[in-house]
Amino acid sequence: MTNPAFFMLSALTVPSRLDPLQLFLDADIVVKAVLAGLLLASIWTWMIIVSFSLRMGSVRRKSHAFEEEVWQADDFDALMKQRGARDNPSARVVSAAMSEWRRSTKGGVKDREGLRQRLAGAMSGQVATEADDLANRLNFLATVGSVAPFVGLFGTVWGIMNSFFQIGSQSNSSLAVVAPGISEALFATAIGLFAAIPAVIAYNRFSHAVNAFEARLQRFADKFHAGLSRQLESL
Repeated sequence: MTNPAFFMLSALTVPSRLDPLQLFLDADIVVKAVLAGLLLASIWTWMIIVSFSLRMGSVRRKSHAFEEEVWQADDFDALMKQRGARDNPSARVVSAAMSEWRRSTKGGVKDREGLRQRLAGAMSGQVATEADDLANRLNFLATVGSVAPFVGLFGTVWGIMNSFFQIGSQSNSSLAVVAPGISEALFATAIGLFAAIPAVIAYNRFSHAVNAFEARLQRFADKFHAGLSRQLESL
């Protein structure tokens, strides 16, 4: 007859649910390193997501407010001296245009068409610079989204190899021997996906936001260029 104490001991020792912390503590040193790296990547990913969301919202608000002031201003130079160009992309686009305007009109206007092209080039270059600056940190999201699943898979493969080694060393292929190692191995894949999925979603969404903002900034630059062209005709 089976001893009832055996069932009581089994109930105490067999976990009723997965414990991620215990899986990490019981994992092989290589799997631990993989898990730690993926967790750090996930934390950094979420930091970028939060900071970029806040920054993008602030940039949109400041640019919209400045553009409204530009369309109501009579003297662009006076506006730039009053507001400065450090706080938002639209102001820096206008600053680039006005800097080119001052340099080109200092000694009188000799080539109106050439000046128009230089103004357009200065503003388009600044628009591209602003878009590159916004998208600078998004490369990390793309890297995590593409690499994290493979890093997790490496941890999984290593953990499964370790499980087979345990089978060979103990000459025992029962599920009780291999199950812990396989659980640790699959946990690495889960953490890899946990890091990669938000990174991919955020990268796609933020890339679209940057592209949309760049297009909006370029439209503003085109309208401002048209205003400068009209002013140029009166010189």
